[in-house]
Amino acid sequence: MKLQVGQAIATGRAILVVGGAGYIGSHTARALRRHGYEVIIYDNLSTGHSSPADGFELIVGDIADEEKLAHVLTRTSAVMHFAAHAYVGESTENPRKYFRNNVEAALTLLNTAIDAGVRVFVFSSSCVVYGVPSKMPIGEGVPRQPINPYGVSKLFLKMLWKPTNVPMPCAPSGCDTSMPQVPTRVIPLALATAAGTGPELQVFGTDYSTPDGTCIRDNVHVNDLAEAHVLALQHVMNGGEPSALNLGTGEGYSIRKCWLRYKK
Repeated sequence: MKLQVGQAIATGRAILVVGGAGYIGSHTARALRRHGYEVIIYDNLSTGHSSPADGFELIVGDIADEEKLAHVLTRTSAVMHFAAHAYVGESTENPRKYFRNNVEAALTLLNTAIDAGVRVFVFSSSCVVYGVPSKMPIGEGVPRQPINPYGVSKLFLKMLWKPTNVPMPCAPSGCDTSMPQVPTRVIPLALATAAGTGPELQVFGTDYSTPDGTCIRDNVHVNDLAEAHVLALQHVMNGGEPSALNLGTGEGYSIRKCWLRYKK
């Protein structure tokens, strides 16, 4: 049976947003609700707070908890997976932590979803799966050759099954006006420095082969990323072939250019 857009409500089943209290997951939950879907957020809150899930049903649980997952999956028609440890540096220092959560626990989530009869699974991945890309811009056909444990852990789930996979070779930025901004990315950090409410902005890496020597990232507003994830979900729900879908605007800004832009 093809599940058409918005039909999840009619069938009495919701979209399970795993990691839905996180940055991209919480914005995607709001995008889903704007499109008329019922949403259940599943998050262990290990790296955040419950406030981004305000207004949604929130189940506090770990993706390694098969029993709790199995119970909630009886009420869901699709899974959108955002729950992962996501820092490259930390992954090199503690790779076991990353493989335990991003691979072992994620495999529990995937197997439990399959056992529950869920066949729609959207996995929010990362550009790190490409490693040092062979060409730019990064197309879906570029070989995936991750160079750190985080990248390997994100690629592993794609190798096990064929979910719709959203690698995102871009830098999420911005915030929904109804939500608090968490200053862990370059734009809010630059704004805080410029406003005098944050520490001096530190730029790591000034020897890239770019006009000003700093890394160039494709900054995409997080609401646009959320909408793209909803489109990926609808693509599979409407019978589309599961595939990898890269997201980006095609125009990058260097770290230094971002800083000068917001300093003004």
